[in-house]
Amino acid sequence: MIKIPAIAGMKFESTMIKIYHNPRCSKSREGLAILEASGKPFEVIKYLEDVPTKDELKRVLKLLSIAPIELIRKNEATWKEKFKGKTLSDDEIVEAMITYPKLMERPIVIQGNKAVIGRPPEKILELLG
Repeated sequence: MIKIPAIAGMKFESTMIKIYHNPRCSKSREGLAILEASGKPFEVIKYLEDVPTKDELKRVLKLLSIAPIELIRKNEATWKEKFKGKTLSDDEIVEAMITYPKLMERPIVIQGNKAVIGRPPEKILELLG
């Protein structure tokens, strides 16, 4: 994780663009290319390796303004095998994404207090303004 020191009480870390990225996903690679072309600095979080904490994931959900179930990739084999058809609370769904991060939709791009799921990847352009 890139950490930029606070200057005059300002935290730059929270304003840096972040992308939750899976290099094996074509849509995630397209999203990364959009960020690279923007020329703006950004941080890549390979969330399959650097799994978000429960608090981080809840913050992402809040920025996306969605319920946890809306971030789930329901066609993933893990979802179908372990969770499909079960009644799960929001916390249980968040825990499932932490345990099996591949369940999360991707890419997720955050800038300040706004976030988008980059599906289609052009949604990232709306966030960058």
